[in-house]
Amino acid sequence: MTATATATTPTTPDSTRRAALVAGTFYLITFAASIPAAFVLLPPLLDDPGYIVGAGADTSVIWGCLLDTVNALAGIGTAVALFPVVKRQNEALALGFVTTRLLEAAVIMIGVVSLLAVVTLRQDAAAVSGADTIALVVTGNALVAVRDWTFLLGPSLMAALNALLLGTLMYRSRLVPRIIPAMGLIGAPLLLAATTATLFGQFEQLSVVPSIAALPVAAWELSLGIYLVVKGFKPSRITATETSPAARQVASPVT
Repeated sequence: MTATATATTPTTPDSTRRAALVAGTFYLITFAASIPAAFVLLPPLLDDPGYIVGAGADTSVIWGCLLDTVNALAGIGTAVALFPVVKRQNEALALGFVTTRLLEAAVIMIGVVSLLAVVTLRQDAAAVSGADTIALVVTGNALVAVRDWTFLLGPSLMAALNALLLGTLMYRSRLVPRIIPAMGLIGAPLLLAATTATLFGQFEQLSVVPSIAALPVAAWELSLGIYLVVKGFKPSRITATETSPAARQVASPVT
């Protein structure tokens, strides 16, 4: 007679809960890092056309650049933590999400480097008498303009694409309540439209219309981060118990 034994290894709840906790924490870190950088630490440079030849607030700017770096790395962390789970829903969309997060981080880092270059030029100019003030101001403003463009093409444009990709994955998989990804799916076209209009000079960056258009996507990311930290993933077909091929064994015949 022949006996067949089959061993299965479940996908442990701990692994998916850990992924949700890590991803949610990274989402919250992006808010904790980006808000003080954008509204407190960097404005002394961004709002002062003559910063490069003035007294400067270099310590504040450097801290702001450090927080922007943390923001970029945390954004990558959200994608890395979620990818093993959401790829079970659609691997192409999941890979697209990782790619847009990487591109967003790269663009943010270009802005960070441009602002650090302003700080370096200001410090070097302060140590050299007879520096060409006009040339320094023009160079400094050009570097700030680079950062402004990276802010538009990074956290604005890429955030909209992130919302479309991850929002679709979350909505279809029901890993979180559907109202959460719905905010991202509604907000993404609004943010894309506002970003495009700003790109063609219809609005100023951080003016009323682009700021309002960014709110649904910001609410989506914040609510997703909070939910993942507090609740984790909802029970779903892609987090259900799976059979591990490596653990599947067929016993040899027994007489």
